[in-house]
Amino acid sequence: MAHRVLCPKILQSLRNSTTTPLLRTSTTTLYSAAVPPPLTVSPLSLHETPDPNPNPNPNPITPTPLSSPTTTILNLNAVKELFSSVPTLKLLRSAANLHVAAIEPMVDLGIWVMNSKLMTAPVAREVTVGAIKHTFYEHFCAGRGPVEAAGTAAKLWDSGLKGMLVYALEHAADNESCDWNLDAFLKTVESIKSLATCSVSSTVVKITAICPLRLLRRVSDLLRWEYNNNQSFQLPWKLNTLPVFSDSSPFYHTPIKPDPLTPEEESDLHLAQQRMLKLCQKCVEVGVPLLVDAEDTSVQPGIDYFTYSAALMHNKGDNPIIYGTIQTYLKDARERLFLAAREAERMGVSIGFKLVRGAYMSSERELAASLGVESPIHNTIHQTHACFNDCASFMLEKIANGSGAVVLATHNIESGNKAAVKATDLGIKKGNENLQFAQLYGMADALSFGLRNAGFQVSKYMPFGPVERIMPYLLRRAEENRGLLCASTLDRQLLRKELMRRLKVAIF
Repeated sequence: MAHRVLCPKILQSLRNSTTTPLLRTSTTTLYSAAVPPPLTVSPLSLHETPDPNPNPNPNPITPTPLSSPTTTILNLNAVKELFSSVPTLKLLRSAANLHVAAIEPMVDLGIWVMNSKLMTAPVAREVTVGAIKHTFYEHFCAGRGPVEAAGTAAKLWDSGLKGMLVYALEHAADNESCDWNLDAFLKTVESIKSLATCSVSSTVVKITAICPLRLLRRVSDLLRWEYNNNQSFQLPWKLNTLPVFSDSSPFYHTPIKPDPLTPEEESDLHLAQQRMLKLCQKCVEVGVPLLVDAEDTSVQPGIDYFTYSAALMHNKGDNPIIYGTIQTYLKDARERLFLAAREAERMGVSIGFKLVRGAYMSSERELAASLGVESPIHNTIHQTHACFNDCASFMLEKIANGSGAVVLATHNIESGNKAAVKATDLGIKKGNENLQFAQLYGMADALSFGLRNAGFQVSKYMPFGPVERIMPYLLRRAEENRGLLCASTLDRQLLRKELMRRLKVAIF
């Protein structure tokens, strides 16, 4: 079990002080007319039909239109160059696994099997786990433990790509589980020290793995209530942070005033902050960035609070060590990004973000519908694409001006190309570590290799862990990304094209 650790000075000094508050101090808009107008940014516009049903609550920050670039940096037709570093056997297995994963009923079947009584029978369980291990597990996962995952990342480096090591742990129920998870994360970071090359670009953590999920929901509720009732509601345990809300953020998760944290909950929160502190210090020691994953909106305020308070402590100089994640399928994503980035700049702190489209769409919409409230998700995919590209453009301009860092995590080829074109136009050097592209391990390899061939820094998001422990994680990701799996048509086409080319070469 975990033991209470005295709060170090570095945490105590960041408790709420008499300085200008970073969150809203009244029920008025966060930035009033007395404050400089919101930042504008040239978006990465898309070749799309205008959305016939625009967001009824448009973001108050209006981007300046930017013509779509006509330049194409990515060459995905030259399959020989794309897959030159991939052995034929691996190509065959990849094509087979992606083909099966694209059959949507397979996801449903996998979920049913893993939740059925079959898994209680030793023989059936052994057969099922063995089949999964030698197919989907080996395709989408980097190994059983930190050392094996680091070795996989080193092999990936031979292909010109880097690895983002993700120990697939989340949703801890108690302090004992959180402590076990922290130890696993620390071992992951430690394993990076043994690598002879810079094959790992970052390590990734989910806050729900080091802070009990129930407590994180309580913290999120209290932060929401504080934002809307700042003058009369104080949080004595709160550290200094960046803005985690905008006026357009969803607040329906907290319909009534939450009770203050109990002494036991405050103690547990302190332990969670200590775990985050230890992990950040280990990343600083090894020199590897820590990316904090986003999760659903019920706990995202607490996640951002942990992330930003850690960033204020550890992000020194021009290269951030702590990155947050913005899910651009959320209607408030653009505004939250701008507000957090602007406040960080005002404080002289370099900030890093991973931009993703998002992975909790079904559950978010179902919850909103059950409560009879508006969904926090953009109404159309066009709005999500536009939001992602606006946020990418904003961060690219910050990097060009010498501040900030971004990981553009996208499987969308058009977004990847437009970001690459804009980065080139802005004069961002191809080797700039503050600009990374990223895709899931085992997916979107054509885009990864295309960006690599264009000279950009590209990483693969590489989950790992024992098969039995990682299966619930993989099934949740499969459920959330079933549309992405089904949309891997281009990857499968390019893999088949390269396999046919190699077959013809072998025959003739």
